[in-house]
Amino acid sequence: MIHIAIAEDERPCAERLQEFIQRYADEHRIETSVTWFQDGLELVEQYVPEWDILFLDIQMAHMDGMETARRIRRQDPDVTLVFITNLARYAIQGYEVDASDFILKPLEYDRFRGRMDKLMSRLFRKPSAFVVLPLAEQKIRVAVEDILYAEVVDHDLSVVTAKQHYLMRCTLQEMERMVEGQGFSRCNRCYLVNLRRVTGVEKDAVRVGKYTLPISRPRKKQFLRELSDCLGAEL
Repeated sequence: MIHIAIAEDERPCAERLQEFIQRYADEHRIETSVTWFQDGLELVEQYVPEWDILFLDIQMAHMDGMETARRIRRQDPDVTLVFITNLARYAIQGYEVDASDFILKPLEYDRFRGRMDKLMSRLFRKPSAFVVLPLAEQKIRVAVEDILYAEVVDHDLSVVTAKQHYLMRCTLQEMERMVEGQGFSRCNRCYLVNLRRVTGVEKDAVRVGKYTLPISRPRKKQFLRELSDCLGAEL
């Protein structure tokens, strides 16, 4: 299922875009879900980082497409952004928010189909698994493969990637359910490790990226067995 959102304040354009998306999906046997927002502000206020593609009109009354994209990028660095505009000069500004493409008005299906072919190719090359982390003020979508480990910190949980630490009110058990089947294992009661990001094991410690985490005696045998199963070889 490809989840798509449209932010467009002109109903005829939004309906035409939805028609094109459905036509493309039928031609390529792709299952899609499309949600229409009549304004960029409406999309930002209701945003949940679960969409795959956002089509954003550049010129909208309450919040334009560029500002909408900037706000969304703060909580979702992975969603594919496509701007809809009748002014090609906006293409340069799109680099600021890592836009994938532009579609010029008036919309024509042949041109739209070519854009969608490129978008689908990029989309299917992206990491297939994401988790949505419930932070204090917003939700953030993070690729599972980017996570190094999760750690209990007082009554919170810290999710660590190579570039960022995310602190959220969540239990380790809840995090385990979020990444179930994705190659994670506890090295002790406070750490949940992405086994695919392990770089080595030394005595009672495991290296994950630049971090060294303790392996507890009760969990050592199971952790090493799961690590071996994941990597396909004994360390």
